[in-house]
Amino acid sequence: MSTTTNPVVLLPPEKMPKQWINLVPYIGYDLPLISPQTLEPGTPEEAMMIFSKDCVLQEVSQEPAIDIPDELREMYYYANRPTPLVRALRLEKAIGIDADTDGIKIYYKNESVSPAGSHKTNTALAQAYYARKNGIECLATETGAGQWGSALSYACALFGLKCRVYMVRASYKQKPYRGILMRTYGAEVWPSPSDQTDVGNTFLEQDPDHPGSLGIAISEAVEDCIKHNDNTRYSLGSVVNHVVLHQTIIGQEAKAQMEMLGEYPDIIIACHGGGSNFSGLTFPFLIDKIEDRKPDLRIIAAEPTAAPKLTKGVYTFDYGDTGHFAPIVKMYTIGSSFVPSPIHAGGLRYHGASPLVSMALNKGLIEADMLKQTEVIEAGVTFARTEGFPPAPESCHAVLEAIKQAKAAKENRENKIILFNLSGHGYFDLGAYQAYLDGNLEDFELPTAQIKESLKSLPQVSFG
Repeated sequence: MSTTTNPVVLLPPEKMPKQWINLVPYIGYDLPLISPQTLEPGTPEEAMMIFSKDCVLQEVSQEPAIDIPDELREMYYYANRPTPLVRALRLEKAIGIDADTDGIKIYYKNESVSPAGSHKTNTALAQAYYARKNGIECLATETGAGQWGSALSYACALFGLKCRVYMVRASYKQKPYRGILMRTYGAEVWPSPSDQTDVGNTFLEQDPDHPGSLGIAISEAVEDCIKHNDNTRYSLGSVVNHVVLHQTIIGQEAKAQMEMLGEYPDIIIACHGGGSNFSGLTFPFLIDKIEDRKPDLRIIAAEPTAAPKLTKGVYTFDYGDTGHFAPIVKMYTIGSSFVPSPIHAGGLRYHGASPLVSMALNKGLIEADMLKQTEVIEAGVTFARTEGFPPAPESCHAVLEAIKQAKAAKENRENKIILFNLSGHGYFDLGAYQAYLDGNLEDFELPTAQIKESLKSLPQVSFG
């Protein structure tokens, strides 16, 4: 197949992965979840009071691969898996890359084609499937920009579950149609902090116009789960091991598609908030680096300057949420009390990072770069005018990083194959593009003083 004449690589449905890849045994991860009440290692039984039983079993599994149930694979197929791998030929040309002479190629995995518009569907369907299997009637969750809330609302509708969503208030106002989509799927949706929970009311009393944060929204969803524990469990869209496990279907498909072309990427890029889409694309490739088959492979996480946990955070145990209801994990963090500026990439406004991503960064297996909002959306505009659709503001971080790496390769006269994850479309995020086009898009300063203050709230965990 020539990518010059046909830039879209489609994987046959029968080639869809039959297993998820578990990075845990490959990277040597053996850290437990820490109870926020006792500050001691918790038990799986305690975790099952929050998460569905099967998800907890996957969370602590040391198996290198976990089978995807046949019914779930069918649901993936109807949710437009396998997703396309696309050669970004027009983007290459727009940034000055000559496909014939420069030896530089840019590919993207297009996760925007799912019904909910992003990669989040991969774990939403899995978590709804296991919740139904475990007899759960309702899932409570948080959402930042709304991609995760939309995906879980969609999945719950398909599996006959109720869904309650706490959406970060800044994004609730910026992206009203995301909330409408969730309600269309049957979910109840509240701006967070909300008046539905004790923790929400606490923050509203401090500031009735509080912009919210993912940390606060997580606290509200977990509190909801605890209050309705007879029929409700908490569902998380990123960070924890079982979520990033479900997303590895992305990278497995991408590897197979690259093999169809007889190629392997030199640089792999994804945006990073909690780590779900980053893990999903990169972990199947990262194993090749860990096992020394591809020692020179570069893997880059692109994060916002407004929430730079990988570039400016510390690697330590921290609470997963602001209200300190959720388990404590070892991760790169800028402190659980940190409230990021209201950037349009709401899905990246989280204080911490996946424990597995964090361990990979600590071991020097991956890199991280932080990017400014104006440059990020500018890259999204360039992508829309060349590849045909606007990426979500989160995904624009990956677009910008890919452009940066391609230009650097051209300047250094290096042949490079660059792969990035286009984690979602931006049709619900046009307010960010409007602000950019009207000259009103704001950049935010690196929050050094705020990070320093927030890190004072770290728990005093003696384990590890």
